[in-house]
Order: sequence, then C-alpha cells, then structure tokens
Amino acid sequence: MPCTTLLAGKKATVDGSTMIARNEDYGHALNPKRFVVVKPADQPKEYQSITTKCKVDLPDNPMQYTALPENDTKIKTMGEWAEGGINSANVTMSATETSTTNSRVLGVDPLVKKGIGEEDFVTIILPYIHSAREGVQLLGNYLAKYGTYESNGVIFSDKDEIWYMETIGGHHWAAKRVPDDCYVVAPNWFTITDFEFNTDDTMASDDLEQMINDHHMNVDGGDTYNLRHIFGSHLDSDYEYNVPREWYIQKLFNPSDEEPVDNIDLPFARKPEHKLTLEDFKYALSSHYQRTPYDIYNEDSTDAERHQFRPVGIQRNQEIHVLQIRNDVPEKIAGICWIAFGPNPYNAIAPFYANVNDTPATYRDTAEKFDITKMYWISHVIATIGDDHHRRYNMTIEEMQRSTVAQGRHILLETDPVAESLDGSELQAKLEEANNKIADAAYQAAMKCLGDMVKNGTLQIQLNH
Repeated sequence: MPCTTLLAGKKATVDGSTMIARNEDYGHALNPKRFVVVKPADQPKEYQSITTKCKVDLPDNPMQYTALPENDTKIKTMGEWAEGGINSANVTMSATETSTTNSRVLGVDPLVKKGIGEEDFVTIILPYIHSAREGVQLLGNYLAKYGTYESNGVIFSDKDEIWYMETIGGHHWAAKRVPDDCYVVAPNWFTITDFEFNTDDTMASDDLEQMINDHHMNVDGGDTYNLRHIFGSHLDSDYEYNVPREWYIQKLFNPSDEEPVDNIDLPFARKPEHKLTLEDFKYALSSHYQRTPYDIYNEDSTDAERHQFRPVGIQRNQEIHVLQIRNDVPEKIAGICWIAFGPNPYNAIAPFYANVNDTPATYRDTAEKFDITKMYWISHVIATIGDDHHRRYNMTIEEMQRSTVAQGRHILLETDPVAESLDGSELQAKLEEANNKIADAAYQAAMKCLGDMVKNGTLQIQLNH
C-alpha cells in the first residue's frame, strides 16, 4: 500500500495557512506523473471509470482546477488518477490515502467491485465544490449511490477548514475536521480515533452509528466510538508498514513526548510543539527514520534494524504535493501548489500559483520515455546515483533542496505585491511568468546538483589506476 498524508490547520502553521500534503507512491519505482491545469471545457460531461466502467452523472458547471494525472499513454489504459489539486474557488482535494480495514466491516458492507475509487475521486469531485465541507458531502453522496471498491482516506481543505474523510466498507464513510491548532499524520491505515456523531466537526453516512450498534461492532463497548478500533486493522504488517511512519512524524513535531514505535493508539490529531512550515512538511514526508537505528543509511545499525520498518521517503514516491491556501494575501493568489517528483529524499519541492491557465513544460509534459529535460526524470536520476552513496552526495542534495525552496519563496515574495493590483488576463500572465521562473530555477538547481554529483563521483569510481 502506498502514500503518506500530512495535514496542518491554520493555527498550527507559521503563516496561518491551511496545508494538506500527500506522497503519491506506486507499486514499483517508475510511474511518470504530470502537473497540469484542467479547464472547464476539458472536463468530461459524461464520466466513466477506466478501471471499473462505473458511469457517474456529473454536474454541468465545472470549475478550473490543477491536477497531477498520469501521462497521456497511461490515461487511456489506467484512467486519470488526478491525485490532488486546487480549484478556482481555492478549495483543495487530495485523494487517496490507501487505507486498511477489517473482516467485520467487510462482512457487513462488502466493497463494490464496479464502484468508484482513487482513479476517479479528484476528477468527479474537485471541479464542483466551493468548500471543504461541500467536498465531504458530495463524495459521501457518490459513495452511497455508486459504492467503492477500496478503502481510502480523502482530504479536503479551504482557507479555514481541513477535513479528513475515510471510506468504510462499500458504501459508508466518516469525516472529521482537523482542529485548527493541530496536525494529522495518516500512514495507510484507518486513522480517525475518537468520534462523536452529529457534531459540527464530524460528518458520517446516515446509518453509520446504527450499523455499528446493530452489528455489535463497538469493540470498546459503551457510548463512545473509536473508529480506528471499530473499522481499522490490527495486523502484524501494520506494526512494520504503518504505525512506525505515524510514530516518526509525531516524534518530529512533538519531540518531548516519548511514545513507543509500536503504539497502535497514537492520537488522530496533535498540537505541534512549534508552528509548522513548508520545510517541516517536506522533511517529514521525505523521512527515513533519521537519527534512529531504523534509518536505512545508518552505518552503525544492523541490517535487520535498517530494514525493519517501511520509511516515509521511499524509492516508490512518484510525486509529493503540498496544497496551501494562504490567509495573508488576496484570494486570487492564495492557492499555492508545492510540487516535487520522484523519491522524496532526493527531490526538491517548488511552489506554483494555482490560479493559472497553464503549467511549466518541465512539470507538465512528462512522457513515458526517459527525458532528462523533465523534472520527473531528472529527479529519478539524482535518486538513483545518490542512493548508492548517500553519505557522499547528501550535502549536495541538501543544497539543491534548500536552494529550490529559497528561490521559489523569493519569486513568490516578488510577485505577490505586483499581482495584487492585476486581474483577468494580466493576472494570469504574471502568475504564469512567476511559475515559469520557479520551474526554471528548480530545474537549474537539479542540473547543478547532478553535475556536482558527477564531478564528485568521477573521482571515486573503481576504474582507476
């Protein structure tokens, strides 16, 4: 199971923005991704899933939105898999965090083989919602009508609220608002814990509480509901694959709290000990248990320790998106898509304005075949070389990562005050100009990193005399 999700409310971030992020991982190392803008005219009016052939009736009024779909070749055979983006109403969506469940749930509400799933969610939801709450409600309606063939976590946010929604069986679901001063880590298992029905900060399918009670599913008994206990898995594989990732990121943001690595009752949401930054998000979602015995690159650890747990940053990372809605600028420039392709420990993340009609070619035109002029492929080259000699190249890669974020932040800082006075086509042109500058700076930083790695590595190769 792929992906790791990280969320932070507006009072938990250093600048008062809402931020939702997710690593899109894949079953093997390569699955080329693109960063695009989907215009209303390009949004399908009649939607049919490639995977299941499920047909979905869509509204007539789609908005423009950004997305991270497959390349053109795979769309024809696999579907869009749009993964995450920001629409023109400054509502964000990321889907999905593949999740776990248990046989008790699936016995009561089996999965629907011809339903909807990760391939479809962003495409059929994001263009039609004007708030995070509305996103939960619309997807909930679709789950009731069409069902789903998999267990997933889905995230919605706007400038004020973040909601984490989890599918339950074939037709049921629950969603909880992330507290404004908290963050949430979701690592491929059922994440929501304590849940109160019928509150302003929770939503659920209409008969979920009745289903729990009618089928004796509340393993804790009483009138309280811990949804992770009720609907989640508690498998040996969870202790290797899922729990350690949540443990490590919570350890980063709450270092004074001592929790065992096998604690299956880590809280759903926590208040961080410091205000969170974009850099915190990127480090956490690139992490591999640094400064612990479980780090794959820890030369003092045993082989068993280094391979004991599945890291967050892994060779199967295809892209990371951090979707930020800023609250200290006008709405027309508030949405920022932070994007990086390839294995996260070896890539660099760059910010892009969402309110644009097109995206930079180095991020937009990723093809199936290797092409070092595209960010997806150069990121994989750096990872392939860097992994073999992590200590040798680590400082070079860190410099690329720092430089890319710094240059991106500086271009945003220069562009924001100019863009505030623009509208219409002039605004679009200015934001696209800034995005192209950011993309070029990111690409040049990656090429410099690769060049420095070659210069360094050439002196170390075994073929010498």
